[in-house]
Amino acid sequence: MKKILIFGNSGSGKSTLAANIAAADNIAHLDLDVLAWRPVIPPEREPLAISREKILTFTSKNESWVIEGCYTDLLEIVCPDVTEIIFLNLPVELCIENARKRPWEPHKYTTKKAQDDNLSMLIDWITQYMKRDDQFSYKSHIKFYQSFAGKKSMIKQNS
Repeated sequence: MKKILIFGNSGSGKSTLAANIAAADNIAHLDLDVLAWRPVIPPEREPLAISREKILTFTSKNESWVIEGCYTDLLEIVCPDVTEIIFLNLPVELCIENARKRPWEPHKYTTKKAQDDNLSMLIDWITQYMKRDDQFSYKSHIKFYQSFAGKKSMIKQNS
C-alpha cells in the first residue's frame, strides 16, 4: 500500500512525477489544484472544510494513492496516513523553465491559450516562492518536510 505526497514550487514537476508514479504503480492520483480553488475569476481558494471533505473522500475510496500540490494546509490533512513524502525543491530558474515548457493541462484550463495567457502570472508566482510566507512557500514546505518523521526524499534537479 502506497500513500505518497509530492509537493514543491509551481513548475517543479509535481504533476509529472505523480502521474508517472500513478501509472507505474497503478494507483490513484489527485492533483490538489483541481479542488483547492473555486471556479471563479479572479481565482479564490475553496474553503478549507470543502477541500478537506473532497480529499478525504478521495483517500477513503482509494487504498493506494499519490497526492500532489503546493498547499501545505491541504497536505497536512492526510499526513498522518502517508507512507512517503517527496519534496521537489528545484531552483526557481528550473521551475520557470519547466513552466514555460508545460503541456496544456485540460483539467485546469479550458484551452491551451487560456493556460498560455496565465503564464506571466505563473512565472511571477514561481519567482516569489522563496520570499512568500504562506502555505505555498518554501518556508512552509521545508518546515513540513523537516517535521515529517517517516520516509522522505528531496529532489533538487530535473531527472
